[in-house]
Amino acid sequence: MFGDAKESCGVIALSASHKSIQVSKYAFDGLVALQHRGQESAGIYVYNGKSIKGYKGLGLVSEAFPANTLSRLIGNVAIGHVRYSTTSKSNLENAQPYHFTSTYANFALAFNGTISNFLSLRRELEEKGHVFTSDSDTEVIARLLAANLLEVEDYMDALTLTMRQLEGAYSMVLLTDSGEIYAVRDPLGFKPLCLGTISQKEIYVVASETAAIDTLGGEFESDILPGEIVRVSEGEVTRKKAVTLERHARCMFEFVYFSRPDSVFDGIPIHMARERLGRILYRLHPADAELVVPVPDSGRSAATGYSEESGIPIAEGLMKNRYVWRTFIMPLQSYRENQVRLKFNPVKSVVDGRDIVLIDDSIVRSTTIKQIVYMLKKAGAKKVHVRISCPPIIAACYMGIDFPTRRELVAANYTVEEICRFIGADSLGYMSIDGLIEGIGLPENELCLACLNGKYPIENIDVTLLEKTLGGGRR
Repeated sequence: MFGDAKESCGVIALSASHKSIQVSKYAFDGLVALQHRGQESAGIYVYNGKSIKGYKGLGLVSEAFPANTLSRLIGNVAIGHVRYSTTSKSNLENAQPYHFTSTYANFALAFNGTISNFLSLRRELEEKGHVFTSDSDTEVIARLLAANLLEVEDYMDALTLTMRQLEGAYSMVLLTDSGEIYAVRDPLGFKPLCLGTISQKEIYVVASETAAIDTLGGEFESDILPGEIVRVSEGEVTRKKAVTLERHARCMFEFVYFSRPDSVFDGIPIHMARERLGRILYRLHPADAELVVPVPDSGRSAATGYSEESGIPIAEGLMKNRYVWRTFIMPLQSYRENQVRLKFNPVKSVVDGRDIVLIDDSIVRSTTIKQIVYMLKKAGAKKVHVRISCPPIIAACYMGIDFPTRRELVAANYTVEEICRFIGADSLGYMSIDGLIEGIGLPENELCLACLNGKYPIENIDVTLLEKTLGGGRR
C-alpha cells in the first residue's frame, strides 16, 4: 500500500474578477480538499491590489493557520500549497508557496512534482551569482524563472523559456505582483492540473484535482494540457501550448492511489479506473475466500471491483482512525510503523474464523501490509490472501514519488514468494503491467510506468546524484 510511498504536493490558485471578493477562505478550503497530497506544511499567498502577502505553517491545513490568519490575508487573487517533502528536509524554510522578490521580479510560486535536473540547474544559477536560501527544487524553478524574466518581456515568454529548460514532473501555479495567475503543466503531463470556475465564472480556480473544484462548489472547465501555460487575469483566460511532445507520461500512481477517488484525471474517473483494476485483479489472481476486505481507504474501489467480479461479498474488516496521518506521508520508517498500529484495527466480529482476501493498492517497502496481515490473523482470520492492484515496484522514481532507491523497494530485492512469506500472507497476487494499462484505459505511451519496468520517459537523469539527494529527504 502507499503507506510506504509519498506524494509530493497539491496546489490551488484562485482569481476573482471583482476586487471586493476575498478568496483566501476558498484557498483554505481547497487545500483541505487536497490534504491527502501533503500533510507536512501548508501555505497561502494573496495579492491585495498592491503587493503579495502570505502565510506558511507546519502541519495539516487546519493546524498550519492560526486563528484570524485568513482574515489578514486580504485579496481577490491567491495561490496555495500543501506539501510533502520530496527533495528537501521537512521544515518551514522549505514550505511553499515560495515568494521570490528582487529589483526585477516579485512573484509567489507553488509547485507539485520533482525536477530531475535541478542539481545541474542550481549549479548553473550559483555560477551566475544566485544565492540559495533553501535546498528545494522550488527555489531553483523560481530563480530560473527570475533569470529568464531578464531576457524576455513578460511572464508568458519567461515561463515558456523555463519549461524548455526544466526536466521532470511539475504542475505549478504562479502569482505575480500585478495580480495575474499562471498555471503550468510539464510537457509529459506527469501530474494532474485542472481549471474550473465558481459562482458563474466570478472566480476562476486552478487545482491539482477536480475534487477540489467540486468541494468549492465550482464547475470543472478543462484540464490544463501537458506543455500548456494558462494565464488568468481579471476574469480573462489566455492559453498557450508552450511545448509539444509526441508522447505523454501520466503518473500511473495517480490512477492507482494518489488522486482522490472522486477526482477525474484527464478524462478518466479515478474510482472507475480502480474498480476496473479490481475486476482484472480477480481474473488474474482468484482467491478461495469467504470475504473481500479492503484496506481503507486506498483499497476500497479495487475491492469493490474484485468483489463484483468474483461474487465474493465485501465487508469492512478493517477500521481506520481518520485522525492519524496517512502513513505514506510519514518521513521516517519508525514513524510509519507506529502509525500503522495507531491507524488500523481489525473488526474481529467480521474476520474471526474466516478466510479473507485483502485488497490493497500497492506494496513499496511492505511496512504497512505486513502489520495488517499480522493484526488480521491475531483477530482470528483463518487465512489472509493478499491481492495488490498495482504491479511490483522494482525501480526508483525521480518524478515526484518518495521511494528513490532500489534498496527500499521490496519487489526489487525479493521474489513474490519471498514477499508472501515475509508479510505472513497465505498467498500474494499482483496486478500485471498489461492489466494495469487496461484498467486505467490509456495507451502505454500515455503513461509513466518507470517504477514498474525501469523505462524512464526522461533522458539524462543523473541517477547517482539524485539518489544521494533524494535519499536524504526531499522537497
